[in-house]
Amino acid sequence: MSTAGKGRKKAGTVGLSSAALEAFRERLGQWYQKSARVLPWRGVEDAYATWVSEVMLQQTRVATVIERYTEFMERFPTVQALALAEESDVLALWSGLGYYRRARMLHRGARFVVSELGGVMPRTALELRVLPGVGEYTSAAIASIAFGESVAVLDGNVERVLLRVLGEAEEKSSAAKARLMTVAQALVPEATRRGNAPGDHNQAMMELGATVCVPRGPLCLQCPVMELCRTRGEHATRKRDAQKQRRVAHLLQTRKNGTEVLLERRASDASLMAGMLELPPLVLESVSRYEPVLRVKHSITNTNYEVEVFESEALKKEIPAAKKALEWVAVSALNEVPLTGLARKVLVKLGVLAKR
Repeated sequence: MSTAGKGRKKAGTVGLSSAALEAFRERLGQWYQKSARVLPWRGVEDAYATWVSEVMLQQTRVATVIERYTEFMERFPTVQALALAEESDVLALWSGLGYYRRARMLHRGARFVVSELGGVMPRTALELRVLPGVGEYTSAAIASIAFGESVAVLDGNVERVLLRVLGEAEEKSSAAKARLMTVAQALVPEATRRGNAPGDHNQAMMELGATVCVPRGPLCLQCPVMELCRTRGEHATRKRDAQKQRRVAHLLQTRKNGTEVLLERRASDASLMAGMLELPPLVLESVSRYEPVLRVKHSITNTNYEVEVFESEALKKEIPAAKKALEWVAVSALNEVPLTGLARKVLVKLGVLAKR
């Protein structure tokens, strides 16, 4: 299923007739040509650029990615440039996108391309899977967008579109996902078709799910394939797991007339944000008699944080001894170091750091 033509099933086996498949492709393609958002990575048939954008877009809002993508590509315009970079520089530019393992794997992948593949990106979905961190979805996206391979992508947006069109309930099983992949593959146009290339089709499917066939309140009257849809917005959505709530405290301390700020480097083996710099955490009981200078909300995966920031020289001694990997960082250099998203948010809100 990862190479052109493979995995394409007869229309009857995917729940849509040949006429319906053709109508779906044509209507979706026409809609995409007229309605697609203008994004900096679209229209760029470069495998490396596509790789960067797809990795950034995983679990991060498009609006957040746009600015970071432009900065990242200006700093690391080629796979060779990224391969030569220090990890700390890569993480610094990734700050604010979250899920920093993605940046590390992208960096490792670039080094693999340069050291093992002579700096040449693989051209097929199957070959792309040898790159560190590149799975089924990312390999299909790169292969179809950059090289025109007729291979389907299946992310959350595409799954939702297909489930609603088919009128099927969501199932979290490998068999259910395999069936959806079969349908997605049947819809992908052949590479030889003009005006509706595989890459455009895949991007159109994801665009439809992101902007029209959204999880809640789908805009069915704006959907180009509404007449082919068996549910038209009445498909039940799976309830999300309840978000965990947690209260945390951090210290803000500066010196030299506010030109340096105290930060703590997270352990290299930490489960989240390893090696990143953050404002030193404090034990909640130690700050009960102090008034915070800032309260802010922050979310990481399935946890909502109530964050309180304190500014007091006396509180420095309250930093847990086991966590004192402290360092003073010049405010002028904050954009060049790997700050956690929370640290950046707090420093911007307090006026220590200018917003990017």
